[in-house]
Amino acid sequence: MVDNLPMTEFNPVLHHVLCPAQDAVSVPAHRMAVWQWGAEPRAGGHVVVCVHGLTRQGRDFDVLVQRLLAVNPDLTVLCPDVVGRGQSDWLANPLGYQMPVYAAVFLQWLSAWHARLPIARLDWVGTSMGGVIGLILAAQAEPARGFPFNRLVLNDVGPSLPWAFVERLRTYVGQPLVFPSVEAGARALRDISPGFGPHSDEVWLALSAPMFKTTTQGEVVLHYDPAIVEPIRQLSHEAFVQGEAVLWSLYDQIACPTLLLRGRDSEVLMTATAQAMTQRGPRAQLIEFTGVGHAPTLVDPAQTRPLVDWLLA
Repeated sequence: MVDNLPMTEFNPVLHHVLCPAQDAVSVPAHRMAVWQWGAEPRAGGHVVVCVHGLTRQGRDFDVLVQRLLAVNPDLTVLCPDVVGRGQSDWLANPLGYQMPVYAAVFLQWLSAWHARLPIARLDWVGTSMGGVIGLILAAQAEPARGFPFNRLVLNDVGPSLPWAFVERLRTYVGQPLVFPSVEAGARALRDISPGFGPHSDEVWLALSAPMFKTTTQGEVVLHYDPAIVEPIRQLSHEAFVQGEAVLWSLYDQIACPTLLLRGRDSEVLMTATAQAMTQRGPRAQLIEFTGVGHAPTLVDPAQTRPLVDWLLA
């Protein structure tokens, strides 16, 4: 077990990847921002991809990444801002903010990467939405996928979630929030994010600062396109149920080792769903964290330590 993990002196490099148009869903070519950490990419390397939740961005994983690199500095770690978030482009058509589009973008990007610099091992860490994207990709057969998929971490997400949670998302995602400073914005996020669990003021500010961008008036607003909520607003209960069935079918096709993280107070990954995930498909190994809901931030050493051990085994 890795204990007392030090922080490294690594800093990320920001790249932008050109994602081809997806004409079938009227999504034009666009740029996706990717925060690259660690070793310079090379053929035969070990790549870890970390993908954030619905309203978050790639800098959520700074602490986890630095603890991974402290143990293995030869890793290449890639933390994208999913389209519509962070430093990535926004889409003119908000209906492009859906899972099939996200999955297609990652398939194209990582297949092209693997063709240029063959990946020996690729591991995926996905929080909430990022976990669902990983689930979809992990279920694909490698010849169709175009790159290896060795380990999957699902952070507080599974094929099923309560419809009530979807209805709650509609009430706050995309609201036009404006704050006088990053500090004020961070305090507001803290008030609406009790599921993230306890953090010191310093840690919370570091986690929250990338969530904002400065306006021309000197105020700060959330980093994402408010229109990311539009597909959720238009989602019917019938389509939601059908989507769950598809995700369970995909989950049952996953063959790689899978680690499932759950906040014990989660309102998204219910106990029954988590238990079912340990009994079918890849039979995920389950780790639960007390005092946390949706979703563990992977900042506390109690959360990162078992994850680092598992990914670097």
